[in-house]
Amino acid sequence: MGPGAANPVRILVVDDDPGDVLMIEEALADSEIDKVIDVVNDGQEAMEFLRREGRHTEARRPDVILLDLNMPRMDGRQVLGEVKQDADLRTIPIVVLTTSNADNDIVGSYTLQANAYVTKPIDLDDFNDVVRRIDEFFGRVVVLPKRS
Repeated sequence: MGPGAANPVRILVVDDDPGDVLMIEEALADSEIDKVIDVVNDGQEAMEFLRREGRHTEARRPDVILLDLNMPRMDGRQVLGEVKQDADLRTIPIVVLTTSNADNDIVGSYTLQANAYVTKPIDLDDFNDVVRRIDEFFGRVVVLPKRS
């Protein structure tokens, strides 16, 4: 099972929309799964966090990444490509959580080795349900790689 109560699930949310970040945080807070949530607002900051650079030298390796595609500076596609090319980071599961349901974004994300692709629902209740299901899946069902 997931990391369990002794080890909270560490989730990195990479999203530039403050409203979406707030909804994700609230949906995650509703579950009983013990977790730590870190938030960065664009792909460049995500890579700094993952590589413990800049202001993120104390960052802890996440167990799972929730990644938006459309962001400034460095978009989610670039993050996905860099993470999955990095021998140190490639084992971190990445769930693309985005408003896009375009076939080229879906195929492109899986081609870049996304572990899942989820379209953000417009309806708030549906949005909460989707985030809770992701949380449940990675917090209780999936066996995650040990942190290095």
